[in-house]
Amino acid sequence: MHTEDETDEVLAARVQAGEQDAFGVLVERYEKKLLRYGRKFLPRQEDIEDIVQDVFISSYQNIKSFDASRRFSPWIYQIAHNAFVNALRKHSRNPLTMVDFDTFMSYHVEETPKDMEREHAEMRSLIEKGLEHLSPKSREILVLFYLEEFPYQEIADILQVPMGTVGVRLKRAREQLRQVYNTLNLEPEL
Repeated sequence: MHTEDETDEVLAARVQAGEQDAFGVLVERYEKKLLRYGRKFLPRQEDIEDIVQDVFISSYQNIKSFDASRRFSPWIYQIAHNAFVNALRKHSRNPLTMVDFDTFMSYHVEETPKDMEREHAEMRSLIEKGLEHLSPKSREILVLFYLEEFPYQEIADILQVPMGTVGVRLKRAREQLRQVYNTLNLEPEL
């Protein structure tokens, strides 16, 4: 067995076939990533570690529902995303609203790679400094796109929204970040 050379999707298919050791490799590959992702939502490391463990338990219990013809990372990030958002709702003074109109409406977005690459680098440094001042909805979309570097389609899969909605949410989140910088007189490090 060459588990280190195998894709996440192959490993997940092996777990579906009953090979439990393959799941250990997936845990090794995603544990640090999910812990880093969780730090963007919650301040306490203990809470983040507990949730990441719950994410792995849930993903193992539900591995049969994973479609091995699709990418594994959006699937496990969707589980993690839901867990972190639920925890954020419990701990937040401003809980997320239950009705999300962006989920029902699709928006058309055109991506130009050169512009997006430049903007991506600039936003990374801005986000790190202003993240804690953003709403949970803005925080999640910026973290997924700029810090975790997921493409629009995978973010749409994780958040379970139409792909065009991802672009609209990114635009709104960037606006909110700009307002944070203006309000707090933060200096961008560009």
